[in-house]
Amino acid sequence: MDLNQSLFDRAQELIPGGVNSPVRAFRSVGGAPRFIERAKGPYMWDVEGKAFIDYVLSWGPMILGHNNPEVVDAVKAAVDNGLSFGAATEGEVRIAQEIVKLVPSIEEVRLVSSGTEAGMSAIRLARGYTGRNKIIKFEGCYHGHSDSLLVKAGSGLLTFGNPSSAGVPASVTEHTLVLEYNNPQQLEDAFRQWGDDIACVIVEAFAGNMNLVRGTQEFIDTMRRLCTEHGALLIVDEVMTGFRVALGGAQSLFNVTPDITMLGKVIGGGMPVAAFGGRRDIMEKVAPCGPVYQAGTLSGNPVAVASGLATLRLIQTPGFYEKLGSQTEKLIAGLTAAAREAGIENFCGDSVGGMFGIYCLPEQPKGFADVMKADQALFNSFFHGMLERGVYFAPSTFEAGFVSITHDDAVIEKTIEAARETFADIAKH
Repeated sequence: MDLNQSLFDRAQELIPGGVNSPVRAFRSVGGAPRFIERAKGPYMWDVEGKAFIDYVLSWGPMILGHNNPEVVDAVKAAVDNGLSFGAATEGEVRIAQEIVKLVPSIEEVRLVSSGTEAGMSAIRLARGYTGRNKIIKFEGCYHGHSDSLLVKAGSGLLTFGNPSSAGVPASVTEHTLVLEYNNPQQLEDAFRQWGDDIACVIVEAFAGNMNLVRGTQEFIDTMRRLCTEHGALLIVDEVMTGFRVALGGAQSLFNVTPDITMLGKVIGGGMPVAAFGGRRDIMEKVAPCGPVYQAGTLSGNPVAVASGLATLRLIQTPGFYEKLGSQTEKLIAGLTAAAREAGIENFCGDSVGGMFGIYCLPEQPKGFADVMKADQALFNSFFHGMLERGVYFAPSTFEAGFVSITHDDAVIEKTIEAARETFADIAKH
């Protein structure tokens, strides 16, 4: 028996669904998930020893590729000094300095350990600062699994056709208003009706958890204007896009200044680090300065911070993002051309920086409703065809993909050749 299947059978007896995060499951595509043993650069190897070109990259953070030697050395040096202190360290100050330097909208920042923590803390802070209750989120956007945000969310919830969650009381979500992504008029209408009680709007400027969906400039500008006019806060969730789509994040590409920014993934370089930060007068409401309580024993963990600091230093290399964006564009152009060569029209893609989307649709989606029209059967065939040929994409049509700086031309061409073979097989059947 395949060792992956054997491990999965064992895991299902011990772990719900056999996985510790739903998005790792292969339920929407079928089959057993691959159990990964090691990784290096653009590749990872499963327990059977099979190599895969990786376009999941730990869901985004491995922008330098797996096992970057400088990051690993920084982590090893930190480990030699101790794993955790539960006390302040110089590394926390240094990574805060880097974040504040690179993201001009952030004047103060609080480190946490996960994107979910960043999301729930940002919402609590917005409510505490404004004294208001209602929040606006958008269909298909996922901001972590805190209760008030699990309403028509993306990520694994879309994969399993479950747009909400059991165990979340209606009383918790009654103040959450869910609007269509990229619909400025709905924003106008919502603020007209509830403006005096809206604490914040939270958004992924480039959605990544209903696949990659671009926000429009009008959409982002409208929410910034309305928040300013009505005294609400704008929270831009850059857990996925921060330092991934550009050095200054999505907010730099839209030229928008959020009141609060959520960060994660890349700032940990593969270790569990996330953050929320913003204007000083807002952040000073966080304990111990103010009445909004937030705490975490492992927040700013010295080993994780060392990984993040090394990563943030390396991504500032001149030309880094130009090269990363170019390689991602080559990938999408090649995959799309391969589909067309096989006569498959129901396939397209898009990219921004080192983040991409591939869609089993005739054109790029504009929002949740478009994404839900994707040809699931075509995606499943594509996913398994590529997996058999040693290319690992996210096991869901609702997830964005990622490229690292180690995905060179040879790796991209190898991927495109696998796609040509896969699409040719699909076209035959």
